[in-house]
Amino acid sequence: MTSADTPDPDPATLRPRLPSPLREIDDDRFARHGVRLLLKRDDLIHPELIGNKWRKLVPNIEAAAGRALITFGGAYSNHLRATAAAGRLLGLRTVGVVRGQELADRPLNPSLARCAADGMRLHFVDRATYRRKAEPETLEAVLRTAGAGDAYVVPEGGSNTAAVRGCQALGEEMRGHADVVALACGTGGTLAGLAAGLAPQQRALGIPVLRGGFLTADIQALQERAFGARRGTWSLDDRFHFGGYARTTPELDAFAEDFERRHGLPVERLYVAKLLYGLAVLAAEGAFPRGTTVAAVVTGRPFPDA
Repeated sequence: MTSADTPDPDPATLRPRLPSPLREIDDDRFARHGVRLLLKRDDLIHPELIGNKWRKLVPNIEAAAGRALITFGGAYSNHLRATAAAGRLLGLRTVGVVRGQELADRPLNPSLARCAADGMRLHFVDRATYRRKAEPETLEAVLRTAGAGDAYVVPEGGSNTAAVRGCQALGEEMRGHADVVALACGTGGTLAGLAAGLAPQQRALGIPVLRGGFLTADIQALQERAFGARRGTWSLDDRFHFGGYARTTPELDAFAEDFERRHGLPVERLYVAKLLYGLAVLAAEGAFPRGTTVAAVVTGRPFPDA
């Protein structure tokens, strides 16, 4: 399919709620240390393109100029789900390259089933190929075997120059509201943009949800491509991944359930729970001076079938 065969979508169809709401939370785990906690409810931007997915995808949809979208993710990727939903809402063809050839012979899990129901064509590749997906020859072969044609390529997690610039608006929305703005990080694109949009006296804090300690270099590279240099004041704390992506523990689940009971907020486990847990630990450790206002960016919420 060529761009001439594809409808010219209008991203305004996605009807965002911007700026997203900012809510103060009364939580003694923070208050006893003199820390004020705010929640930046990016999960309320759009009912299907949740939080940073909207901020990262819409600039890429605009750049695609009506072409089909092909992107990458694991079996439980929120990014794949958001891309599939955008395709359905805008009438765009979408292809999802899924890590794990062995998954092709199994029933689809609820996340991938939702992608398929939204019209996304799923193409499974082995893990070795997936690791090399950024290499030009490998990418060309994947595009060919997936039948993607001249599709616009959105990287894993949606993190590229367009996405980083799109997330800069998140930082701009937070100017004057908090001393520290924190969020959970997967590929780092949201933090790269957030930090660039904050005021000079503010800092961004990232809580990686993957093991490995590799994100610092990735985020700096994203900023250099988007802005020409490292931007803003930002740092990472790698202690709160709970074993890696899509992994939780009874301790994390108990924390999330307690937070839900206290504040009436459904807590998404893969990202948001790890962020909030990490911030509670940091507050207890005295990492934030008394009088600090910390804003936690809620980048997702539980899907009904997740």
